Amino acid sequence: MDRETAVSGISAPSRISSPGALEEPRIVKVTLIAIALGFIGLFLVLPLVAVFIEAFRNGIAAYFASLNEPDAIAAIKLTLLVAAIAVPLNLIFGVTAAWAIAKFDFRGKSLLITLIDLPFSVSPVIAGLVYVLLFAARGWFGPALESAGMQIIFAVPGLVLATVFVTFPFVARELIPVMQEQGREEEEVAISLGATGWQTFFRVTLPNVKWALIYGVLLCNARAMGEFGAVSVVSGHIRGQTVTMPLQVEILYNDYNLVGAFAVASLLAGLAMLTLAVKTVLEWQYGAELAAGRRD
Repeated sequence: MDRETAVSGISAPSRISSPGALEEPRIVKVTLIAIALGFIGLFLVLPLVAVFIEAFRNGIAAYFASLNEPDAIAAIKLTLLVAAIAVPLNLIFGVTAAWAIAKFDFRGKSLLITLIDLPFSVSPVIAGLVYVLLFAARGWFGPALESAGMQIIFAVPGLVLATVFVTFPFVARELIPVMQEQGREEEEVAISLGATGWQTFFRVTLPNVKWALIYGVLLCNARAMGEFGAVSVVSGHIRGQTVTMPLQVEILYNDYNLVGAFAVASLLAGLAMLTLAVKTVLEWQYGAELAAGRRD
């Protein structure tokens, strides 16, 4: 019997003495789980609990009184406004960029992917400074904008621009791998059957990526509402006008209004937890849909 015959005659199961041969010892698994839970408790759960404890330290009445202050209400409205503008813009860009990258071949595709990832590597503070350099009164385009009666920096447009910059990778980055994995076959079949480009997109492409799209929008919205660095640079910290919720937390904390600061912070934390809950439900529904598809 030669060596190849001898090797080929060894079946895969015979190489493993028992099903549990590759399993780690129980002490290793327990240690790893304990470390993971310890980090989650120390760096996630404990800060969240502390925020809510401090927010309600003086009672529910003081909590809601802090949220009903004019500056706090203005910050909440501005945060929702900026997110309501930035997220749809990033939705349009993300779907367009992902569709182009996944479904077409063109020069500069790698460069486009690199540019999409740019906000992940650039500090938000640097991004805010760039917008100040471009659109401030003494910036490159500042005099022209001022003569036209337009104000970007220290106004809502500047907040939207900064928020769009730091959040635009989220939708695209969720869609690109999903579209690439699905390939182009279904779209090509639809077009060969006479469907137009828009019909193919809305009836074939979009339904196939709906879960990734919703997940990307949720992440984008959560980051938009919680952005601090870039928004802080371009806002000017004008109370009641250009202060978002994260900036309001900083202002109240610096004013030693701890209850007010933690009250606004708890609202932000609540929005983040709501986003996490929606994400969990979507993942559960997506898993159920995949399981149903496998059964069919």
